Amino acid sequence: MRRLLRRSAKPVAIGLAAVVALVLILRFVPPVTNLYQLSESWRLGGIERDWVALRSLPSHVPLSAAAAEDANFCVHWGFDLDAIRTAVAGGARRGASTVSQQTAKNVFLWQDRSWVRKGLEVGFTVLIEALWSKRRIMEVYLNVAEFDEGVFGIEAAARHYYGVAAADLSRAQAARLMAVLPDPKRRSPAASGRSRQIAQGADTLAVDGRGFCLL
Repeated sequence: MRRLLRRSAKPVAIGLAAVVALVLILRFVPPVTNLYQLSESWRLGGIERDWVALRSLPSHVPLSAAAAEDANFCVHWGFDLDAIRTAVAGGARRGASTVSQQTAKNVFLWQDRSWVRKGLEVGFTVLIEALWSKRRIMEVYLNVAEFDEGVFGIEAAARHYYGVAAADLSRAQAARLMAVLPDPKRRSPAASGRSRQIAQGADTLAVDGRGFCLL
């Protein structure tokens, strides 16, 4: 048993080092693609995607994303324990996943639900929280999130729905786009009733300080 453990220790250590190196590289380099984008590109015959730097976006875009999906994004370390407790107490099957967790899943993993994937998601979430800045996490999230079938990232979404660059999105438009998350295949920016709440939430995050890392 000891010999087996010694033999397996080196490949495990190399694998972990490779994973850490990959996460560290993606702190500076945009992800080329991910498993879900590849499968959708194969299924649809192509996808819409175009990277945009967070610094070129008005602050109401990332604030709207936080208001829609993770109001405590700037103040937690990857996991919103209060949201998890609320979700568990209410018997909810989803609703406690943070932007950091969604980014880890979207970039490094696959989409179906399983305990294996969830465990790996926790590990990658810890890594990106340790090695990336909060702004980098949000930047990657906004660039890999799906906003319609085959439409990935805020730049492609802005052009797809409104015919403008993401840098020119109004507060109302940004809120409407975030309202389709996390179910873009069933929701439309034009039909969502969440957008007003999201716009108000974005303003609140800017005022009460919880959105400090996105300003």
